[in-house]
Amino acid sequence: MDIKTAQADRFLKSPPNSLAAVLLYGSDPGLVSERAGALAKVLADDPKAPGDIVRLDETDLGNDPGRLGVELRTLPMFGGRKIVRLRAEARLRPELIADLVDGGPLAGVLLVEAGNLKPDSKLRTLFAGASNAAAVACYPDDEKSLALLVNEVAQEHKLSFASNVRDHLAALLGADRTLSRNEIEKLAIYVGDGATVTAEDVDAVVGDASELGLDQIVHAVASGKADVALSVCDRAVASGESPQVVILALLRHFMRLHMLAAAVAGGKPLEGAIRMLRPPLHFKLQPLVQAEIRAWTITRLSRAIALIQQGAMAARRSSLLERELTERLIIDLCHLSAAQ
Repeated sequence: MDIKTAQADRFLKSPPNSLAAVLLYGSDPGLVSERAGALAKVLADDPKAPGDIVRLDETDLGNDPGRLGVELRTLPMFGGRKIVRLRAEARLRPELIADLVDGGPLAGVLLVEAGNLKPDSKLRTLFAGASNAAAVACYPDDEKSLALLVNEVAQEHKLSFASNVRDHLAALLGADRTLSRNEIEKLAIYVGDGATVTAEDVDAVVGDASELGLDQIVHAVASGKADVALSVCDRAVASGESPQVVILALLRHFMRLHMLAAAVAGGKPLEGAIRMLRPPLHFKLQPLVQAEIRAWTITRLSRAIALIQQGAMAARRSSLLERELTERLIIDLCHLSAAQ
């Protein structure tokens, strides 16, 4: 089964009983991890005999290639169903998974967490084509899914929002589901259960985190400040951020700059073009974006997008070097920023 982004949440809340293996893949690692964790709990939730949840990565399989098969064919000691969560990197051999998906009934369910995969990747086509398996797409939240995420956490904490504050909050989120949820949870703790959230509350908690994170990296790069961009990137990666998420943030930012530059070249006022952005651009960032549009030509923006796409592909192919490749990309973009 091939589960598209719009179908994913419904599918994962009520998976078919015949399900033996699920691949969760996409460019949002936080969403991949969150959905894998939620699905594992759904599959293992049996009041009579709760199942075991086992986590493995490629290092475990490198030391013991047969362990995955043993785990999936062995019943838990106290009954229930075993759920095996496998974090897949670029070196994972699809043949290892194929033997399990096509090799008859299993005692457990396999959940594979992967990065972004092409439509013709062997791993993706294997899961999408099997009747007892599924491939679930996990891509960054759009405006609608971000609104649902904000509503979900708000209901848990009985929060209400002043006028337009939901949109203001959503504009600061979206690169990674786990980071977005953490920021909303942090906001809920800050204001307290049952409170009404104001724009000042959002800026005090979420706005600062955003400026110290991905936003600060992309704006430093677009301004040619390599030292600032590399320093913030280093702190972000050290705190658990994925280098590939940084690359994705750069791609989204430069594509947005290209769109704005094209609108201005077509005769639209810059301020008007910025007001049309969805989600809306935070008012504190508008002067930065205006300066970046004036500094970059459409030709150089196109070259920057091509560089980022090449960097993203290289990072996916060489996950062990993704941090170094991201830093190299930042330096190259900053050099391009200074070009005339």
